Amino acid sequence: NVISGRIANRLGLGGVNYSVDAACASSLTAIEVAVKELRSGSSDMVLAGGADFHNSINDFLMFASVKALSPSGSCRSFDDAADGICLGEGVGVVVLKRLSDAQRDGDRVYAVINGIAGSSDGKGLGLTAPRKEGQKRALERAYWQAGVLPGAVGLVEAHGTGTVVGDRTELQTLTEIYNAGGALPLAAGLGSVKSQIGHTKCAAGIAGFIKIAKALYHRVLPPTIGIEKPNAGYDVAHSPFRLNATAQPWPAARAHAAVSAFGFGGTNFHAVL
Repeated sequence: NVISGRIANRLGLGGVNYSVDAACASSLTAIEVAVKELRSGSSDMVLAGGADFHNSINDFLMFASVKALSPSGSCRSFDDAADGICLGEGVGVVVLKRLSDAQRDGDRVYAVINGIAGSSDGKGLGLTAPRKEGQKRALERAYWQAGVLPGAVGLVEAHGTGTVVGDRTELQTLTEIYNAGGALPLAAGLGSVKSQIGHTKCAAGIAGFIKIAKALYHRVLPPTIGIEKPNAGYDVAHSPFRLNATAQPWPAARAHAAVSAFGFGGTNFHAVL
């Protein structure tokens, strides 16, 4: 919390300043809190994001003890050879304003947040076991709030950590929600920036958030590297998703993208931009 206080001090900001902790969902949690600040009128501009430089030997031992760390040292999100996470480090911050204020002030608008929502897994199997029911709740709440059907989304930035169970569960969740939401076969690009920068834990959500904001602004569908043979849970014949191996143009006058971040202990967040 001292860090957020020093930032507010150096920039002369007068609103509230504090840190939130939702493990690997922390930075999307911060964005959801920021959105609530703007909606309530308590703030007119918010800096929100996440930072994670905590990769000590204890972190490696902890992740290795629960068999979450990749023995091969490679994060291969949604690949059949994925064997775990690679720890990364990062910091990211976005400037958020109400759209009308940003347009009035002549700001460069990279993307608009249509909706952001979270959920808890509730009573699950354990600390590291993802629960599809909990993830679905977060997604359904976000699309309801956004007033956007999943079928209108052209790019999904998944949590996609590269763990066998995690990737399979997330694929099942997304497929069910998108098929029910009118998505056409192979209509949306699906990927994870963790294949390039590793799992930045508390900064993972902001990394994915910035990725899709830039993709929307430049109208480019970015690739996910390391997918040679897709995860066994990916049914190409019935999937609403395609796993892009190369960057592709995104020729849409109006486009939507979505991003997920899930945290240890069953915290789920999803945003629609």
